[in-house]
Amino acid sequence: MFKAAILLSQQFNITIDGKYIGWKVVQTTGNRMGGLSSTCREIPNSNIVGIVGPAYSREAEVIAEFGASINIPVISYSATNPDLSDRSTYPTFYRTVSSDSAAALAMVELFTRYNWSSCIIIYQNDAFGSGGAKVIKEAFNDNGFKVSQMVIFDIISLSIRGDLQTILLTSASRIVIIWAIVDYTNLILQNALEADVLGPRFTWILSSSVVFSSFNVTSQEKLIGILTVEPVTGSVANAPINNVLLNAAYDIWQQYESESFPEITKVDYYALFAFDATWSFIQALQQYCSKISNNSPSCISIADSSFCFDRYFINGDKFINALSATVFLGVSGLVQFSVNVTDRKYGIYYVAKNVQYVTDGIEAIPVLVWSNSNSWTKYTHTSVILWPGNTLIPPTDYPSISNVKLKIGVFEVHPFTMTQNIIDNSGQNYKKIIGYIPDLIDLLVNRMGFIPQITVVPGNSTYNSLVDAVVNGVFDIVVADLTVTSARSERVSFSSSIFDNSLRVITRKRLTDSMDLMAFLKPLSVKLWMVLLAATICTGFLICLYERKDNEALQNRSIIGSIAMSIWYSFGNVVGYGVDFDVRTAAGRLITASLYMLSLVIIATYTANLASDLMVLKTKDIISGIDDIKNGKLSYSRVGIVINSSIEDYYLREISGGIRNFYSLMTEKHIYTSLLNNIIDVAIMDSGVLEYATSTIYCNLTLVGTGFDRSIFGIAMPKQWLYEEALDFNILSLRESGELDNLRIKWFQGSACSDSPDVSTSMSIESTSGLFIIFIILLILSLLLYIWEKRHYREIIFVH
Repeated sequence: MFKAAILLSQQFNITIDGKYIGWKVVQTTGNRMGGLSSTCREIPNSNIVGIVGPAYSREAEVIAEFGASINIPVISYSATNPDLSDRSTYPTFYRTVSSDSAAALAMVELFTRYNWSSCIIIYQNDAFGSGGAKVIKEAFNDNGFKVSQMVIFDIISLSIRGDLQTILLTSASRIVIIWAIVDYTNLILQNALEADVLGPRFTWILSSSVVFSSFNVTSQEKLIGILTVEPVTGSVANAPINNVLLNAAYDIWQQYESESFPEITKVDYYALFAFDATWSFIQALQQYCSKISNNSPSCISIADSSFCFDRYFINGDKFINALSATVFLGVSGLVQFSVNVTDRKYGIYYVAKNVQYVTDGIEAIPVLVWSNSNSWTKYTHTSVILWPGNTLIPPTDYPSISNVKLKIGVFEVHPFTMTQNIIDNSGQNYKKIIGYIPDLIDLLVNRMGFIPQITVVPGNSTYNSLVDAVVNGVFDIVVADLTVTSARSERVSFSSSIFDNSLRVITRKRLTDSMDLMAFLKPLSVKLWMVLLAATICTGFLICLYERKDNEALQNRSIIGSIAMSIWYSFGNVVGYGVDFDVRTAAGRLITASLYMLSLVIIATYTANLASDLMVLKTKDIISGIDDIKNGKLSYSRVGIVINSSIEDYYLREISGGIRNFYSLMTEKHIYTSLLNNIIDVAIMDSGVLEYATSTIYCNLTLVGTGFDRSIFGIAMPKQWLYEEALDFNILSLRESGELDNLRIKWFQGSACSDSPDVSTSMSIESTSGLFIIFIILLILSLLLYIWEKRHYREIIFVH
């Protein structure tokens, strides 16, 4: 297509200084110095004003610098190394193929499309491979993806550095990207076939298409599902291209070299990029010379020298400016170069091909297309991807755990894990584990397909010993109420949360206090009661003084009787009851008004304080929450803490300042026995465990205060465990589907302990016992007074 472009310019009668444009062809083999040497030998022999190529990025770096030194532009059609985009380093370099920076963006969007977040990159150790792998890794990191391994294919020894099978099988990712040219990709795939790390165990993505039908027929099934991602022309993405120019180029190719012309559908995309690179030179040269020829007999002015490095294109700057301004619709799409970088500005397209079965074997079929203006879309509306394993379901990027035997440790703590004796139909007695954790394991087995081998760790073990068991390989994973802490995370990895936790304080329910006969008097202080008594008596004397002569109710009575009636009047108004006579004088009314005011305030205050005191009396516990423990309202030796647990870490960190002054408990069961036996007054433990215990088993224990030190329980697993991502994904799925919430409701919201008999909201007789005693005393006194009055009445009758 390079020659076709030159010959087409001649057919179009495009001339420079009255002469047709000619060409020289130099064959390179990928050797940097060899390519430079071949180019240097041709430069002194003709007026070369531009270089199309080279093919390899490692050669392009050298040729681009050489072009800049003699002031002639270089346009590559296949060098994709992102480092070549630097305009300041390569001022005369251009390319019609897209940079691998665009490929990295396309790869990110491909991973997003299929919910992949990790990969392994195998790359050839040269400018092309290293540059592509670097920019892909950077793009993945920027988007939260992870490159698990970077594997080198040595282009000198033509082999992978390291054991490919070991590298891949021990990696946490199952997506493999190869960034290598066709020849090296063939060797890598052959190595992968021998190591048995192709499909369906891994999904492979290649940067170049190989002839898949060339592989052994018995191996072809493992190649099914491979994807290739490579730059293509606009026609593949239904974008506009110059079909007139393309057909003319094809005609010339068939006319001059018909033996090398393939089918039109099999023309390599890089050949079309080469045509546009050549046509860019022709267009720019024509535009440049049309301006120069008016002022100069020749637009090509070169400082001649037999040594290639001493030759110099004198007007090269103007030619380069003309090239930068060139815009045309080429056979690959719209061609326009960027000003600040060496890359093509428009016409950037990629195709994803999928290895599938065809009539005569296997072949890479286009299934997706991408452009710099649109994300991945189907190649046609009927395009279907056949994934490794001959499935239509997209694979995950993490290892499958299906049919893998897992040694699982569970910790016997109610209601997370409990053992239950079961008698089967044959009368055999066996133990079955039930609870939140066994149900969670069942859900994970149904989703992931692993084979659980469960061991119940006795409740007298410590939580830290569970971590030790994972580190030492006793268990593959531990599923328990194991709190995720920074110290534990240094030794093992944890899954996403399987239970959202906090700490709570547990204590005994408050027993009935000893009877307080004067409880009803406590809303007011003793001094206030004395003042009220004095005020009542004082106002009584004043009422007697003001009213005795004018008030019929006080006349015809003895002095003592009048004073008593007046004090009765004061008392009745103070308590808000009133009396059976009214005052008659102005002074009496004024005192009555003052009594009303006093009554209004006193009764309201008494009522409010009494209600408050009774409420406090009902809700009073040993402590009100964790703050009381921190403030020392309880002896630290009366606080129970389970040792070798995250609760002990919290106590030492937040309460005691590292001093072990608490009462040590070995297990969670010791909390309840120690509380019931009055060995401790309170204990701190995980909320879920305590909520279950106080609502189902230990009805005479209660929780005080609110939750604190919020944390999560996670599944403990070894560091860099192969199936960590698979486990996390399925736990998150259980959470999003609400199944974890259903488990929590099932195991933690039951209630065998009824609240209603034990907690009463009514006023107890004990709190008002003193009032009733006084009432009874007054009744007795009134009865005695009645008897005394009757006796006095009989004596009068008898005398008469």
